[in-house]
Amino acid sequence: MTEDTTTTTTSSCATALNSVSKMNTKKRDGYENEDEEECDVEVWDTLSRSFRQVQAVLDQNRDLINQVNENHQSKVPDNLTKNISLIREINGNISKVISIYSDLSLRFSNIVHQRRRTKI
Repeated sequence: MTEDTTTTTTSSCATALNSVSKMNTKKRDGYENEDEEECDVEVWDTLSRSFRQVQAVLDQNRDLINQVNENHQSKVPDNLTKNISLIREINGNISKVISIYSDLSLRFSNIVHQRRRTKI
């Protein structure tokens, strides 16, 4: 992953956390009820857990990309051969990130739908 991708992910995390923070402010000001407070905790836990998982995978990819670059610069045949498996691992990690975000989206959507059903 490039630094821009990590920055974008971090920015997305900050935006989501800011939204949760605004919900907590409303809650403290008395606008929210206890059911929504429990949901906010659930949302917070879901977001935090997913973003930590994504960040761990992105950190691992950064290390793998650095290793690929070092192997490429060395021009040693064995190192270049190792890059094949490293690049496959990077691709697998990208799939993990996609899966984590997909699961996050589904869980978050379910929480929102559940919250809407309880308000009706």
